[in-house]
Order: sequence, then C-alpha cells, then structure tokens
Amino acid sequence: MATSDLDRQIEMLRRCEYIKESEVKTLCSKAREILVEESNVQRVDAPVTICGDIHGQFYDLIELFNVCGQVPDTNYVFMGDFVDRGYYSVETFLLLLALKVRYPTRITLIRGNHESRQITQVYGFYDECLRKYGSTHVWRLCTDTFDYLCLAAVIGDQFLCVHGGLSPTLDTLEQIRELQRVQEPPHEGPMCDLMWSDPDDIHGWGISARGAGYVFGGDIVQQFLHANDLRKIARSHQLVMEGHKWMFDERLVTVWSAPNYCYRCGNVASALELESAFEQRFQTFEAAPPKFRLVPNFSQRSPDYFL
Repeated sequence: MATSDLDRQIEMLRRCEYIKESEVKTLCSKAREILVEESNVQRVDAPVTICGDIHGQFYDLIELFNVCGQVPDTNYVFMGDFVDRGYYSVETFLLLLALKVRYPTRITLIRGNHESRQITQVYGFYDECLRKYGSTHVWRLCTDTFDYLCLAAVIGDQFLCVHGGLSPTLDTLEQIRELQRVQEPPHEGPMCDLMWSDPDDIHGWGISARGAGYVFGGDIVQQFLHANDLRKIARSHQLVMEGHKWMFDERLVTVWSAPNYCYRCGNVASALELESAFEQRFQTFEAAPPKFRLVPNFSQRSPDYFL
C-alpha cells in the first residue's frame, strides 16, 4: 500500500469523507497484517495519551486531536468503542485504522465491547455501513478487523489499559496474553469480562447489571496490581460526566472521551496524558462547536440509538 495513497485517504477521512470500498478492503487487509503481530497485551512506552470511548462522534475525535496533539506528534492508546451511537462510526474507525497503518508504533487500538458483530447490528454501525456503501461488505471488512485488535496495553510496565475491567478467571497478564483473541467476543468468559466488567464500591466480585462481565471492588484491583507489579489501571466503558473518575485510592481511573455523549448527555470529555509512569495530567475538552460539525440529513426519523 503506497504511502501517498494512504496519506490521501487520511486527508479525506479527516474531512469526514468516506473512502471507496476497494480502498477500505486494502486498508483493512494491511491493518490485519500489522495487528496480528501485536500481543494481546501490547507494550507501550510513555509519553502517551490515553483515550476512552469515541462512539462514532467524529468531530469530537478531531477536537480531541486538536487539544491533545496530532498523530504522529503525539502517541495514543484508544481503549475501544470507536463505533456505534454516533453519526460517523465509519469515518471514525477508518481514520483511526488508517493512522494505525501509517504510524503503527504511534497509535494503539484496544478492542471494546462495541467492536463486535452482534453489538454493531443493534447500535448503528451496521446500518451506517449499509446506508453509506449500499451493502454490508464494508461492515464485514471492519468487523473482521475488530477480531485482530489487542485486548489490553501496558504503559511503561506500570499502567494497564483495558476497555472494561478485570475477570475472576484472569489473575496475571500472562493469562491475558494466552487468550485466543481472533474471534467474535464470547458471551461469557475472560475475553468477555475484559470488555464488559465495571469497578464498583463493593468487596470482591459481583453480578453485573449489564448481563455480561462482572463488577469488582478495590480489593480485586489491589490484588491484581500487586500480582503483576503494576501501579494503576485505566479503563473506559462507562460515561463519566466530568470526563474522568478516580476510584480505589487512585488505583483505577475511568477515562471518557465522547463529549456530550449521544449529542444530548451534556458531559465533558477527557484524555489522560502520561509523561511518565509518575507524571500525569488530564486534558478536558467539550464537544466541537456546531460551526465545525455536520449532522447527517436522515430521510426518515432518527434511528432509536440516537434518541
């Protein structure tokens, strides 16, 4: 894949213009070649900026880059949920994927629970692909690529990044590394838990109201960090009105990067900048101003996942 072609596609996607189906096919093929070489737990060096859910809010992703820095000048870890619910999941995921192919060591993409065939058929990405390309081919190309995304990242041997949380069947990073990730996420088990679980003010493990994954307390976090010689966990998966939220004596932080979520929640967003394992700060940002964003013209009523 020629660098000039890739740069042209990146510029088109930055303008929120979707690329041709044939180009998506080539891009996804090249991305899978890169992603298959990555570990389930990808090692990343600081400095790096950690981002939470994006959910197809393309213009807010552009705002994030404007606030935190452009790739490749800034290194990024995105903790999943690139698609669904927002208006521009196609352009959002393909831009991040194109940046991954162009600058493989500068951006790390972790799989979220919405990077799934089943979930995307309910919450918007499938319908968007069908509307924009006239078939399901692009959706299939993207969801096949989801299977290759890593499950977690460790920054500087100190900071674990994961979309959802921990699992009662995973005590060590090595156990995460040994999982078979190239598949549709199962409805239960360790891979499912990494994408679906949530922290809670409880002791031990509890049943999740989500119907997948578990809830876990500060004692579980402390045990996992100690067993793996880690200091902190960063995750996303839950809307936080202030953009980020510390729990368990600042051992775990939820980072949320979709401002005014679903275009109605009124929340701010944030990204966590790690200069080193011991030096960190949050960049908080609001939704991109209306004059810098376009809203699709739906011929019929808005789909339910926008309401």
